[in-house]
Amino acid sequence: MPASFAAKFREEVKGFVDLLKRGAAVVTPRAGLTLVLALGALLVLSPLLVALCTSAWPPGTLPTQLLPPQGWTWQSYQAAWQQGHFILAFANSTFVALAVTALQLVTSALAGYALARLSFPGQQTILLLMLATLVIPFQLLVIPIFLILKAGHLINTYGALILPTAANGFGVFLMRQFFLTLPVALEEAALLDGANRWQVLWYILLPLSRPALVTLFIFTFVGEWNDLFKPLVFTTKPELMTVQLSLANFQEQFTNDWPLMMAAAVIATVPVMILFILGQRQLIRGIATTGLKS
Repeated sequence: MPASFAAKFREEVKGFVDLLKRGAAVVTPRAGLTLVLALGALLVLSPLLVALCTSAWPPGTLPTQLLPPQGWTWQSYQAAWQQGHFILAFANSTFVALAVTALQLVTSALAGYALARLSFPGQQTILLLMLATLVIPFQLLVIPIFLILKAGHLINTYGALILPTAANGFGVFLMRQFFLTLPVALEEAALLDGANRWQVLWYILLPLSRPALVTLFIFTFVGEWNDLFKPLVFTTKPELMTVQLSLANFQEQFTNDWPLMMAAAVIATVPVMILFILGQRQLIRGIATTGLKS
């Protein structure tokens, strides 16, 4: 009996190994890459999935499993929205993020076009200085920025939340690199037809630069929406509170209520998720095509 059992066991193991080999032969490199990307996406999304499952529990309960036994409930979301007073915070964050994004689009497009197409003394020096600003943390500049805002009587105003990041070196570099990918012949033809530089930029280059503009819009909007440092340092008025500042105060009040805290975090994340979903194609295209040609 032991000998026959061992022989049968070896046959079963051999059959299982042969099955794995046949399955591995069927798997193509594309399928393997897809599997790796799927596992990576699952790993990245796992914190959000945990937050969603935790927020499904009623407020004040201690989650002991992924979903509550009685099924999904919206009680935590209703309580978080009412107790967190997110309406004013959403309005402030939306206004500030849109204002900063609009200013960065304008300044980045103008500066990027000048650095990409115009020739003037100190052009490369200005570009290098602008790129150097990317390695300087904003926290190191907070004292001079605070003194400038204070001298201009802008503390506790929307200007304190908008002006410090109205221009950004990353946006200028992104637009410059994208403008370099566009054929110069388009501009030369327009200039020969009598168009000036402003008309070339507005009617020809900017419509062709929609992927880069959408990419810059998403990056800037998300960065401003998630910013906690500026509202925390430059404002003290409750009527200027943003989403991230409200969320921080909310977490201090309900530290031990995990369903309520996760519901508030999901509420603060929803606008950013919607923005990414709407602009994902242009975002991928803008990143993929920027800097292909110099």
